[in-house]
Amino acid sequence: MNRFLVVAALYVAFVAGSRLRADPVASSAASRATATHAPSMQDGRVFEIRTYTTLPGRLDALNARFRNHTMRIFEKHGMTNVGYWIPQDAPRKDNTLIYIIAHASRAQAVRNWEAFGKDPEWARVAAESEKDGKILEKIESVYVNATDYSPIK
Repeated sequence: MNRFLVVAALYVAFVAGSRLRADPVASSAASRATATHAPSMQDGRVFEIRTYTTLPGRLDALNARFRNHTMRIFEKHGMTNVGYWIPQDAPRKDNTLIYIIAHASRAQAVRNWEAFGKDPEWARVAAESEKDGKILEKIESVYVNATDYSPIK
């Protein structure tokens, strides 16, 4: 089932590609990365598919945190929000958030996450959102490269 969710998320990201291609910064970065060679794991735009599993009853708190704060803080640290999804079927529809973000490169992803983790605003948001208890049970992350024929690069 986990592979199905990844495939579904990639399909939705593919369909959402037209939105990102309208982003001149993202499009020019992708063009520069692919103009001379295909991107490797260390250079060129990279996408990160993240799956968050919440503790029972905590999905609403996670969604509120992303909706009201996290997406903006991601952008502040160089991460591009691609899309966010909740599975349709039980049991994951009640405890799972799947999202895709993009980074300028794999190396930049490391720097983005380091800066995000040290951000005092993020620390305040995380603490406030967990005042009623811990939210996350598990985090999974997969880095992927767009193929040369993918509309989303």
